[in-house]
Amino acid sequence: MVLVNELKGRIVAKGLTQEKVADILGITVKTINSKLNNKGDFRISEIEQLIEVLEIDNPMGIFFVS
Repeated sequence: MVLVNELKGRIVAKGLTQEKVADILGITVKTINSKLNNKGDFRISEIEQLIEVLEIDNPMGIFFVS
């Protein structure tokens, strides 16, 4: 499970929008909204991009929470 609120907070803190993040990931806005509303059903490649773009130091604490 992904800590979606933490991820959304990181997006805002970086001055990005969900639309911009969708563009970075190469997905539609509808898809990013769906992924965020379904507790983060992200592909590994998308997670890797999010870690880099959002400069996440501890990805385990956001993306791999049980």
